[in-house]
Amino acid sequence: MKITICSSLAFSKEIGEIAEKLKSLGHEVLLPATSEKILAGLIDASQIEKEKQEGTASERSIKNNAIVNHHKKIELSDAILALNYDKNGIKNYVGGSVFLEIGFAFVLGKKIFLLNNIPDVSYKDEIVAMQPTIINNDLNKIK
Repeated sequence: MKITICSSLAFSKEIGEIAEKLKSLGHEVLLPATSEKILAGLIDASQIEKEKQEGTASERSIKNNAIVNHHKKIELSDAILALNYDKNGIKNYVGGSVFLEIGFAFVLGKKIFLLNNIPDVSYKDEIVAMQPTIINNDLNKIK
């Protein structure tokens, strides 16, 4: 199965680890472009965090057409896997970009997998309505 990973860039290390595990299970995996650059050592993850704190992260996204390019990867995939780890004091965090990606995958009829349970956030009902499969950190459940 071809799977696009969707996740906060703060989890780039984990994105790389999950991608390798998925590949070992026979899946083809597509990653966020910025995470690929972080994992290759072309960008420092602390630079991304600094841009977010300064409110300039959108400039990188616009310059690289990141939202459109990642959505193209979702179009090419059979499924997405959202890595929803704890972040910003929220258990199983799903941020704005990942929420958009889940919605896009849903509209395209792609399989949607969440690594962990749906977070208790104001848009929880919308995530539930998109009927993701919760795999509880068990990549073998992706089929």
